[in-house]
Amino acid sequence: MPARLPESLRLDELKTPIGIALLLTDGEGVLRALDWQEFADRVHREVRLHYRGADMRPGRAPDGIRKALSAYFGGDLAAVDAIPVAAEGTPFQQKVWAALRRIPVGETLSYSVLAKKIGHAAAIRAVGLANGANPISVVVPCHRVIGADGTLTGYGGGLPRKRWLLAHEGAAFVEQPMRRRA
Repeated sequence: MPARLPESLRLDELKTPIGIALLLTDGEGVLRALDWQEFADRVHREVRLHYRGADMRPGRAPDGIRKALSAYFGGDLAAVDAIPVAAEGTPFQQKVWAALRRIPVGETLSYSVLAKKIGHAAAIRAVGLANGANPISVVVPCHRVIGADGTLTGYGGGLPRKRWLLAHEGAAFVEQPMRRRA
């Protein structure tokens, strides 16, 4: 039996070193989305797509979530591990998102390694799409997935944020050389 969708959602803002984070939580205190202020349209699209009929209003996220995120950005990198999350998605997306939460702080994986870890070695592109569809940035650490050659690949919050998050966590990655314009 599918989980019951929330009837009400709260949208909060949290100042971080890399911008204003938007926190979408439900009445049970579960984080449903974390995105960045300049991408507020994605949060609204997430609500329209997955939470039809839910009443979304401005409101404060639970103190536990706010404190854990502030602690993470302050250097307690494991603080976000205890944040309860629930995102609506396909069973395959859910599998990918669960695997993302198991990538240890300070480590990265390639899309192909992540595909193998979830038992779908040939589904590299599908893993990439599921990773890109993750609505809960930082807490479901899609930023820890990089190219097979160690280079940074796309990130919905922008590569500068991905770079900052990985450096903050002490993860190794390769900077792509700047391309010269002809």
